[in-house]
Amino acid sequence: MSKVSAGLILVTLLIGLCSFVSKKEKPTLFLIGDSTVKTGRGDGSNGQWGWGSFIGDYFNPQHIDVQNKALGGTSSRTFYNNPKLWQQVLDSIRPGDYVMMQFGHNDGSPIVDTLRARGTIKGNGDAYQEVKNPLLGQNEMVYSYGYYLRLFVKNIQDKGATAVICSPIPRNRWEGDKVIQSDYAIWAKEAAEQAGAFFIPLQDLVIDDYEKRGKEEVGKLFFGPKDHTHTIKAGAEVNASLIADYLAKNPAIGLKKYLKK
Repeated sequence: MSKVSAGLILVTLLIGLCSFVSKKEKPTLFLIGDSTVKTGRGDGSNGQWGWGSFIGDYFNPQHIDVQNKALGGTSSRTFYNNPKLWQQVLDSIRPGDYVMMQFGHNDGSPIVDTLRARGTIKGNGDAYQEVKNPLLGQNEMVYSYGYYLRLFVKNIQDKGATAVICSPIPRNRWEGDKVIQSDYAIWAKEAAEQAGAFFIPLQDLVIDDYEKRGKEEVGKLFFGPKDHTHTIKAGAEVNASLIADYLAKNPAIGLKKYLKK
């Protein structure tokens, strides 16, 4: 083989290698959670918006995909156990991906009822309770809120992806000029620390913002005077901006490099 032919082969191989590298799939940031992350179809058709509909605006779409897989009405338990929810996300996760989760608003519901049977045991312990689930028509082992979060993290890490737990955003409930805090934020942080996941203190970030605005102004960010949970577009945008700002200030999480400059 001539030196010229060998050189051409080498150049061809290098071009092919570069082409392969350039076509490497970009990572995906999956969002899972309840209606405060995604309300309805995520298009605001009912006037309510979750922050997951706007967090993608802060990322460079050429470098990372953002997929909002949250579903309103779910708890950590029902999202994890529904094969059409978590299992479908899990099957899509690839090494290098990220999963950001925020549950808690529905975990305080009854553990057993004929409506949704979505409650979890309070806390981050390993306790469990065997119940007869009337919706499934069979017995079910129910665990703590933090336990389910740790299950998510284990699944994510086994896939070679990065797990990020957010404490749930606060409800629009006040005691004087202070927003009422939730114990679920404490349990979410404990679960993240125990499982080795990253943690975003979203409750604290939002409360700090709300208390600067004041009760009257914060009320305008929610769907109505009787709705203490669901935000309108402006409220969801506030929450999304706080998450993006936290990611920018905490590069160890790994998502800062994908934010728009």
